[in-house]
Amino acid sequence: MSDTQQQARLKVGIFFGGPSREREIAFAGGRTVYDNLNKSLFEAIPIFVDSHRNFILLDWPFVYKGTIRDFYPPVSALPPSPHAFQVYLESLGPLQDEALDELISKVGRRLRLSELSDLIDMAFLALHGSYGEDGQIQGLLDSLQIPYTGSGIRACSIGIDKAYQKKLMEAGGFDCPEVMVIGREQWRQSAAEDFYARAYEQIQYPMVIRPACQGSSIGVSIIDAPEAGAGLEDFVAAIDQAFFRQQLKREDWQAWTAEERIDYVRQLSDIRDGLGFPVEVEGQTVYHPERLYELLTSLFDRVEQKTVLLESQLSEQQVIVEGFIRGKEFSCIVLRTEDGGAVALPPTEIVKGGEVFDYRSKYLPGLSRKLTPIDLPDPQINAIRQECVRLFDYLEFDTYARIDGFINDREQIFLNDPNTTSGMLPSSFFFHQAAEIGLNPSQFLTYIIRASLQERIAASNDRLPYEGRLAALDQAIASLQGGGQGKKKVGVFLGGYSFERHISVESGRNIFEKLASSDKYEPIPIFLIGDDRSHELYQIPINLLLKDNADDIRDKILHFHQHPVVEQIKVECREITEKYASQDVVFEPHYISYAQLAEMVDAVFIGLHGRPGEDGTVQRELARRGIAYNGSDYESSSITINKYETLQRLKKAGFTVADQRLISKAGFEVDAEGVLALIEAEFDYPLVAKPVDDGCSSAVKVIKERKQLRAFLEAIFRSEAEIDEDLLPILQLRPKEEFPRKQTVLIESLIRAKGARQFLEVTGGLMTRYVDGVLEYEVFEPSEALAGGEILSLEEKFLAGEGQNITPARFGRNAEEYAYIAAQVKADLERAARIVGVKGYARIDAFVRIYEDNRVETVVIEVNSLPGMTPATCIFHQTAINGYKPYDFIDNILEFGFHERSLQQHLEQD
Repeated sequence: MSDTQQQARLKVGIFFGGPSREREIAFAGGRTVYDNLNKSLFEAIPIFVDSHRNFILLDWPFVYKGTIRDFYPPVSALPPSPHAFQVYLESLGPLQDEALDELISKVGRRLRLSELSDLIDMAFLALHGSYGEDGQIQGLLDSLQIPYTGSGIRACSIGIDKAYQKKLMEAGGFDCPEVMVIGREQWRQSAAEDFYARAYEQIQYPMVIRPACQGSSIGVSIIDAPEAGAGLEDFVAAIDQAFFRQQLKREDWQAWTAEERIDYVRQLSDIRDGLGFPVEVEGQTVYHPERLYELLTSLFDRVEQKTVLLESQLSEQQVIVEGFIRGKEFSCIVLRTEDGGAVALPPTEIVKGGEVFDYRSKYLPGLSRKLTPIDLPDPQINAIRQECVRLFDYLEFDTYARIDGFINDREQIFLNDPNTTSGMLPSSFFFHQAAEIGLNPSQFLTYIIRASLQERIAASNDRLPYEGRLAALDQAIASLQGGGQGKKKVGVFLGGYSFERHISVESGRNIFEKLASSDKYEPIPIFLIGDDRSHELYQIPINLLLKDNADDIRDKILHFHQHPVVEQIKVECREITEKYASQDVVFEPHYISYAQLAEMVDAVFIGLHGRPGEDGTVQRELARRGIAYNGSDYESSSITINKYETLQRLKKAGFTVADQRLISKAGFEVDAEGVLALIEAEFDYPLVAKPVDDGCSSAVKVIKERKQLRAFLEAIFRSEAEIDEDLLPILQLRPKEEFPRKQTVLIESLIRAKGARQFLEVTGGLMTRYVDGVLEYEVFEPSEALAGGEILSLEEKFLAGEGQNITPARFGRNAEEYAYIAAQVKADLERAARIVGVKGYARIDAFVRIYEDNRVETVVIEVNSLPGMTPATCIFHQTAINGYKPYDFIDNILEFGFHERSLQQHLEQD
């Protein structure tokens, strides 16, 4: 890029994080924006907003942390926590400016407001909730004459307040359910029975209870009719939850084990499902979970202390009680067009049962299903769109909005949640619906920035500061038309049929987006479907790439049709797509053979997890056709897919590994009691049971007794697709949690500390390269994985805002000890990689025992030849320490693949 182009780029400050309960999604969304801004048009500047509303010019490596708690407050500033509670900045208590500056200096630089105007030309607001979409930060930026994305002050103050929205919508003639509003002080001072009686009389059951100013379904409950078992106690609990307060009974606390008490405090610490900190307890302000644990123990040691009231300082002033709407639930993005009009994109149906579409369902792939457009006759789809546009205009929203609602059997449309911002994860409604008209995330973000500049000009009495920026951006956008020649074409494989298929979609999509924003590669998304016998490849359009999960994509491929309403919307949005979309955009899936693939691409990036990506099947097909690819070859992959084979090879080479035993379905079906007895003769409880060839914590369970062991084997060896419901509580499976069916399972001894001074679970990434013809391994600093339960969950590994990975791991007690211990661990990881023949890159999971003499024992759990490459995965934290941004890491992986193909071609010629 030339110096002139560098100077012409618009400097976009991405504001993310924030003080609200949705800060983790705001952090992850900001990362999405940071990665997807067109680098020819924009210079992305990450501005992290912390819990106390400080602006921090964030050092770029921290953008790629999985959660805010991974880096802020810095690990070095955390007080001791014997129970390993994960905390935010608030839990450090009140801080003096000097102490706060010292913390901030470890992750970036604290920004003064006076610096913003010189630092950025435009603010992209990826913030949610308080100080994000309530008008506060919009007012601040207006005062500094810095244009920003989205709506202005008034629209945002309306968009955040669901109680006030209802009044305005009723006045505007919009259909609304019966609503009752309860104020915080009213609830504190009045009898709960009075509110319950009033709700019972005024609101039809079931009723929905929610905070007035929260998003992501935080604090939301559905209360069923009294005759179905609900009553005053459930009503009180739901109102308290929406006000972020809890009544804890002494009898419950005393009945819990120490482990259950710790779990309670841990859940209470969650800013989405719990109260968060600080909390008010018996007139005291408590900042840290350890202090709360001690205080509750102390209070309930008194016989006279029957209950304790806990109230979060991050509370609500009003709670809404409203009638439950029976019907199809949808969400619709509305855009302001350049001519001043508005257009609604195809509304998406949220397919679920009676449960709340909660935070976990929204953001973890595979737990919900979204249909775009909603499954309704065309006239009803357009009626929803028209009503959404009417509300968008009525509330005078700017640029874009996400409007949620329901349509019932009588075709009544209830718009219950107009939002002036939207989640910005790759598969969020925001990008998902824009893809239906052919815009990829980078292109859609360009549109949003340009449209926001236009809106600021229209709303401002002082247009001059903004008009020059708009003219320069228009000129830059026009200059991009027809670009893209000479790039290397990379087929990005995603999907598949394994238990890990949804994570594969997340990984593949992330790779696609990183490559799409580069000036070197042109990615082509390719979805794989099939089974263990055979598979097929399909080039898919961007709208399928951004579907919510692998099953949705597969369904659309197999039953593809051009929906007439989507075709109509494409026509309505033609001026947008002609200016922002790619000229060769694809709108339908195409089957391609491996032979055709060889003609289409220069390389393949395999984003698959499990079979057939990690077992060598795909690698063998690509190698036969001379196609370069990422990662290890067929021989190595066929070893590492099998946890038993991998560990047995390492054991022969001198590694300490868990004791292992393979159990077959055939043997269990012939003699279940004999198999149980055999396992109990070889292993003590607790033990670990897992599939031999799946990753991502798929069906990995710590088994504590024979009842659990029997349930595990019955579930994994079942013949039917569905698990017997009686087994779910025994195995502690969550609703909609998948549990694979297998012919063979692996039983392992539980790895313990065995007298070690330190005992940590780590994951270490590595990358290979040739130096003077010799294969060298670059092993990154391992991450310490903190599990909320007995096993690292799928959410903790891959869902933004879940779990905590400390990178680098906390080896030793000082820098000298760290260097000595880390060197031993990294040497062990490299040796393990060489033993199983890993090439390209990999992730190795292990437990580490550190003894008093600093001797290290690395106990490998598994080797992943195609590690997860989702935006939140910790391998990107590790590469950042070595100076690689995610794109740089991906580029190195591809270049190694090109080199490997070249070597193979030379060998074949010789």
